Amino acid sequence: MVLCAGLCAAMAFTGCKSSESAYKKAYEKAKAQETAQQTPPAATQPQANVVAPLVEKPADANVVDNVDNVQVREEKVSLVNGSGLKAFSVVVGSFSLKTNADGLQQKLRDAGYDAQVVKNDARNMYRVVATTFDNKADAAASRNEFRAQYPDAWLLYNAQ
Repeated sequence: MVLCAGLCAAMAFTGCKSSESAYKKAYEKAKAQETAQQTPPAATQPQANVVAPLVEKPADANVVDNVDNVQVREEKVSLVNGSGLKAFSVVVGSFSLKTNADGLQQKLRDAGYDAQVVKNDARNMYRVVATTFDNKADAAASRNEFRAQYPDAWLLYNAQ
């Protein structure tokens, strides 16, 4: 009976014992997965860069006599209130609300200027024009004078 109990105990310990080969197989499988994740496949072959063909497109902006490096914005505007525009104008304010543009126009008129309000329908903006001229040089000189009080004053070319 003792012999039988000893034999059963020996079988129980050897039957439950994990084999070294099972551990070794699991370890090797994990190592293989780890190295596969670290090295990307086909990384040794350099690939050629693909370049799209160059397509020429015409510029959208119109440049108006930029010999003297004075920037001029070309916009299609319509007269809302005033005596009329010439080719080049000095814009001292831009507003989305007409009442704000009218307020600045009245302030300029009180100061002795023939201020006008024009509207750019494409941008839905009201522009307050302080002065307007036939040539760019006079308009640029006037804009420079207005920049003392209106630092964002700019030149407008009416594209009618």
